[in-house]
Amino acid sequence: MDSRILKNMNNKNLSEYATLDSEVIKFKEESDIRTPFFRDIDKILYTLSYTRYMNKTQVFSFKENDHLTKRMVHVQYVSKIARTIGRALGLNEDLIEAAALGHDLGHVPFGHFGEKILNQISLENNEGYFNHNIHSVRTLLYIENYGKGANISLQVLDAIMCHNGEFALGKYHTKPKSQEDFFREYENSYHDKEAVKNLVPMTLEGCVVRISDLIAYLGRDIDDAKRLNLITFNDIPENIKTVLGTSTKEIVNNITLDVIENSIGKNYILLSEDVYKAIVDLKKFNYQNIYDHAYSKEEKEEYTKMFYVLFDKYLKDLETNNQNSPIHYSYLNNMCNEYKENNSNARIVIDYIAGMSDEYFIKQYKHIEEGIY
Repeated sequence: MDSRILKNMNNKNLSEYATLDSEVIKFKEESDIRTPFFRDIDKILYTLSYTRYMNKTQVFSFKENDHLTKRMVHVQYVSKIARTIGRALGLNEDLIEAAALGHDLGHVPFGHFGEKILNQISLENNEGYFNHNIHSVRTLLYIENYGKGANISLQVLDAIMCHNGEFALGKYHTKPKSQEDFFREYENSYHDKEAVKNLVPMTLEGCVVRISDLIAYLGRDIDDAKRLNLITFNDIPENIKTVLGTSTKEIVNNITLDVIENSIGKNYILLSEDVYKAIVDLKKFNYQNIYDHAYSKEEKEEYTKMFYVLFDKYLKDLETNNQNSPIHYSYLNNMCNEYKENNSNARIVIDYIAGMSDEYFIKQYKHIEEGIY
């Protein structure tokens, strides 16, 4: 089938506020039977960092329960919720799916707690603030394909950069951007602590991915906490349950329907006042009863020590050109010359550690402690 036919089919009956395939902004031109955002989906699915989702923490690490959510499952939930909203609003589902599947590629071992430690290490080594959404973009631009990048479209990269569901809003609007605007925001995020809080997507599809990230983790994290006997649904305040429901299924369904109902025919994504307030309250409840209890004090101290041990060891191995170190034979030796020449030793170590799965991180720490290399 001619790619032009596919393009016409893909953009049929879209909203006037949707991003058309013809509007794609690519850094390098490509052409085959696939439409551009559909091609981005495939590129992200085949990245090495996507494969490592399966062994990365969502909230809880190394608990004896096979039903706890891993990062892989979370991104699939985000994708499904976002595509449901996008289809109802007549938006570009391929752009939505690509951004949803790639939005957490930059997450480090042990989830947000690991991110906090790596941010501290990054600042101490003059490499700026570390934020997983920014590192997701860096992964696709400068790390994947052995340092050559994956040539993902600007709109997808922007949606990934602006996805952060940690910052709930009642209304999500768009902000037109050029390539220069995008890279200015990207670079500024390394130097300005508040920058990530103020990022606004350039597309309505990006807004959908952002709210879907929030919807996906709010409900599912409660399920995981229940499985670990941290909470029950009875613990959730009645005002939240009255508005959002009494199960994860109801929470996801009610928020999704509220978004659709209030956003149809608009150039922004809107939540009703009651639902937005309930989301803010539920998010606060989750932090107080789930996220703040995901790791014990002893676990936090142990994981912090492990991050520093790995960082210090790998940094020394680069400085001494220790070819017996995995940072050389498993990582740097495979990267292109441009990557090696354009990054400091500290940045290379941060990239390496950030990309690790939880299990690989633990394995490498044990090898260092046992003096294997």
